[in-house]
Amino acid sequence: MTTTPEHDQKIAKIIFGSVYPHYVKKVETKGRTVEELHQVIEWLTGFDEKKLNQLIADKVTFAAFFDQAVLNPNAHLITGIICGYRVEEIENPLTQKARYLDKLIDELAKGKKMEKILRSA
Repeated sequence: MTTTPEHDQKIAKIIFGSVYPHYVKKVETKGRTVEELHQVIEWLTGFDEKKLNQLIADKVTFAAFFDQAVLNPNAHLITGIICGYRVEEIENPLTQKARYLDKLIDELAKGKKMEKILRSA
């Protein structure tokens, strides 16, 4: 699925730390914990809590955030629709990674079991 260059640039420039509180609120509102959120983020990116806090403090963009990430080899197993896009069909790599994260957080907030969220081959 093709996204527009403007859409891709908009995502690239978003400061991760500006979105992070929304992730926390979303999962906590649905009865999940910050620890579970961090587990999901670490599974996808390899960032532990210390590194995550450093990236937030450094005000990195999504582009820089995912440039530093070591994407989980099973990330390609993330499928479905988020924000109107089928994640497995998004052509722009950065936009796809950002939507992978959105999809995982959405699944966490919807009460999906961690074993299902943290996909394995």
